[in-house]
Amino acid sequence: MALWDQLFLTLWFLAVVVLIFRVLTALRLFFQFRGQRLVTCPETRKPAAVSVAAGLAASRALFREWPLQLKQCSRWPEREDCGQYCLSQVEAAPQDCLVWTIVSRWYEGRKCAYCGKPFGKIHHLDRRPAFLNREGKTQQWDQVLPEQLPEIFANCRPVCYSCHIAQTFRREYADLVVDRPRWERGAGGEIICHPLEDEKLEDELSH
Repeated sequence: MALWDQLFLTLWFLAVVVLIFRVLTALRLFFQFRGQRLVTCPETRKPAAVSVAAGLAASRALFREWPLQLKQCSRWPEREDCGQYCLSQVEAAPQDCLVWTIVSRWYEGRKCAYCGKPFGKIHHLDRRPAFLNREGKTQQWDQVLPEQLPEIFANCRPVCYSCHIAQTFRREYADLVVDRPRWERGAGGEIICHPLEDEKLEDELSH
């Protein structure tokens, strides 16, 4: 009887270990494949934004089933019946094709087009930076379709959040914006202004 009890406990222990291993594998797959990604559509050879069914992948992992499946694509519903061959790109580099990874790498190390301040590492909780488009307007990166980002990053310049807010205010409330003159100070700390700006300077100092 003791032998059967020991065998039962051993089998029970092994079953628990296998279950824990599969649960951990499922959780790893869920966190690895969640989030929106950019891939090159095999049909059009153009960027497409896709999302993997991470929850389905995790549940399949519990039963040792691996195949990934798309949950969303920017080409759907028109091409929802495609073969989903782009999934090979996701499997090959799940982190590199994340939209967030592509965005953060583009900003990191660059300088703001207005203030010249270099960008550090971009974090999810940061105030979202922007870009300067061809029309001379600033726009935050998450306000455009993800599949448009590669072309935008190839033709636009980065703009920090503070400068984006300032330029947006200037554009929307131009009548409230006053451009201050470039003041210079003398040896005694006095303000030296160009002759054409003297009158404007006196008006500002009087207020």
